[in-house]
Formats: sequence, C-alpha cells, structure tokens
Amino acid sequence: MRSQPTNAGRTEPTTASPDSSEPAGSAAGPAAGSAAESATGPARTAAAQAGPGNGDTTVFVQLVVMMLLEFAVFGSWFATVGLVLATNGLPTVIGTAFSLAAVAAIVSPMLLGALGDRFMASQKTLGLAHLLGGAVMLFLPAAVQAGSGNLVLGLVFVYMLFFQPTLGLTNAIAFRHLGANQRRFPYVRVFGTVGWVVAGALVGWMGLSSSVGLFYVTAVFSFALGLYSFTLPATPPPAKGVRFSPGDLVGAKAFRLMRHRNYAVLMVCALLTSVSLGVYNTYASAYLGALGFSNVAGTLSLGQASEVAFIVTIPFVLKHVGMKWALFAGMCMWAVRFALFAQAADGGHWTAITAIVLQGICQDFFLVLAAMYIGQAAPVELTAQAQSMLILVVSGFGQFIGAFASGKIYDATVGAQAHSTPADWTAIWALPIGSAFLAALVWAVLFRHPRKQEPAVLEA
Repeated sequence: MRSQPTNAGRTEPTTASPDSSEPAGSAAGPAAGSAAESATGPARTAAAQAGPGNGDTTVFVQLVVMMLLEFAVFGSWFATVGLVLATNGLPTVIGTAFSLAAVAAIVSPMLLGALGDRFMASQKTLGLAHLLGGAVMLFLPAAVQAGSGNLVLGLVFVYMLFFQPTLGLTNAIAFRHLGANQRRFPYVRVFGTVGWVVAGALVGWMGLSSSVGLFYVTAVFSFALGLYSFTLPATPPPAKGVRFSPGDLVGAKAFRLMRHRNYAVLMVCALLTSVSLGVYNTYASAYLGALGFSNVAGTLSLGQASEVAFIVTIPFVLKHVGMKWALFAGMCMWAVRFALFAQAADGGHWTAITAIVLQGICQDFFLVLAAMYIGQAAPVELTAQAQSMLILVVSGFGQFIGAFASGKIYDATVGAQAHSTPADWTAIWALPIGSAFLAALVWAVLFRHPRKQEPAVLEA
C-alpha cells in the first residue's frame, strides 16, 4: 500500500479515511483551499522547522521538565484552595470559584490556541500566559485575608483565563516535537502527574495547605515555567501566513474537524465522560469524609500514584488492544468507579479505596489517550486549537455540567438531611454512572477505527 507524507512525521495510507466518506488521499493530500495550504504552504514549512523531535534526548528532557512544571503550578493550589477559602471565612464562594474555573476553560482555550497556531510561537504563548498568571496569583493572598469574596472570585477567574489554555498548549508542543514518536507522549505526560504530587507534597510539608501562602508557591512555579518556556525548542505558529479570518480568533477552524465522524464522536464522548470527572472533583473528598476517612488528602493521593503506574502501560496497551478499546476501557471505568463509591456506603472503606485507585485507568485511558488521538489526527496547523478544544470540552463544559448538576442533586438529598448518611449519596453517583455508561455505548457503536492502524490525518 502506497503512503504519502503527512504532518509531524506521520504517514497516512492513501485509502479512504475510516471515519469519513471523503475520497482516497483527501485527509492530508493536496486538496483545494486550506488543505492545500496545509500540505504545501507556510504551515507545512513551519511544521518542518518545529524542532528536532523524533526521539532527540535533549528535546525529550525539555518536554518532561515543561510538563512537570505545568502540573506543579496546577497542583500547588487547586487541590486545597477550597480549604484555604473555608479557613479564611469564605466557604460560600468555594462552589462559585470552581464553577468560574470551568467557565474560564470554556472562554479562553480556543483563543489562546488560535494564537499558538497562527500569530505567536507556541512556547512564547505558553511563557506569556504563565508570567501573567503568576502576577495575578500575587494579589490573591491579600484579597482572601481581606474577606473580599467578589475580588477573590474575580482574581480566580482571571488567573484561570490565563492557565486553562496552557493545558492544551503543553500537549500541542509535546506532540509537535515528538514527531513520529507520538507513542512516547505518555512518558512525557507522566511527569505532569509527578509534578502535581511533588507540588502538593511541598505545600503540605511547608504547612500551607490551608494558608494563603500557597498562592505564593503557585506564583513562583508560574514564573519559573513562564521563563523556562522561552528556552523550549522553537515551535513556530504552523498556520502563519495563511489567510486570516475573524473566526481564527476563537479557533473556529478546529470546529470544522467535527464534520469527521471519529473526531465528533470523540468530543461527544469526552463531554459525557468529563461529567463524571466534574462530579468526582466536586464531591469525592466530601464523600470520603462522610465515610469516616481521617486522612482524606492522603487517601486521594493514591489516585495520583495509580496514574503514574498506569500511564507507562499505554504504549503496551495501544499495541495489543488499540486506540478504540483502550479509550472504551477508560470510559467504562468511570462507571465502575462510582458504582464502587455507591457500594462503599455499606461501610466498605476498601471499596472506596479501590474506586480511588481506578483513577489511573479513568484518567490515563481517557484524557491522555484522547490527547494522543488528537495529536495524531489533527492537521499540524490546527494542533493547538484541537488540543484546546479538548480542554474546552473536558475542563469547561463537561466539568461545569458535572459540578452544577451534582450540586443540585446534593442540595436535594444530602444537603436536605439534618443528619445525612453515606447512603444518601447514592442519587449523586447515579449521574456519573449513567453519563459514563452512555459515553462508552456511543463510543463502541459509532467510533470506527482498525485496531492496528494509526489515526488518519483529518482534512482541515
């Protein structure tokens, strides 16, 4: 079978794409319009100049440090910010703060992704976002200590406007420089989890888990990554020089990928699955407290430990199971996880611990594999926007729906009881179980991709 070159060192057979009805070769070949530009124009040249990639050890180490710092920034404050607010007399703004974080993920990733694809080198966009975010963090301690809830919410929202897009940008930078070695991505991404754990341990060791001092730690990590980003391999905007349209400011071209069935199915299933993620982030810690766990933070950290263990198995699983069924397993495990939470209401602490440890499969075989699929399937000139779309769907719409809907159920069940019991939580867990089950069903029926074939590069 004859193959032709595609972006980022990939090759694509000239047979028809398995997820569309387009003629042979149309997914990446020299078609009319923007596809022609991406195949032969400035975008292709930019991709070729993106850096060494292809397994170069120095670049690999640079990407590892980038990912470690990215999640050190996130993990240093996000896990215990609710405790900080409650300790400093602002418990009533906790739910709103998390909702605003989700709204920021809806508003900003596509815009910053468009900047990274067209106007500014991705590593510079990443650096600028973290420098500005670090500056915002410096104002949060005084706002919290002053008890100004509205100011705190405003600062959190502005900070997340800068931070949320960087989750997609780091993925895009990693995929650009890994080149043909896309399956090395899990070995880069695992250091993100390590960074989260290290940052959380550092904050705990410093005694800042409930102190406004943790915002200063986050600012330091942000400034460190902001400056470090400018030392990363050059990642020029792949769509620079291509005709501009106002829609590029909001990443509109990435939405055009939704006409490809596999990509559309991935986004729908990501939305449904991330509803479960939103419920877990919002209420897992409170439920463990209701079960009688004394060291909730330590127990939840078992989930991060399992992520490290499972993420390194991804290349093996992809080789023997394939992308479709590996992602299917990740979606199914979200339903299993909350079923175990429901069972734990009968006093089974080990059942709850098992549910937490399943995080490795739930997260790695969902978020990491979804990012890998996009890294292989998205045209190089839309890489940052496509990764940003995943963040928008997961951290934005999905988590917002999960947090909001579960909050309503909580208020009507657990919150309505003067003396609630773990059994009262069952209604809450029905939401993520149903959402994850529906995602797995849609995925199994509608996503079509041969097990041993790499994802075809989609037409822009």
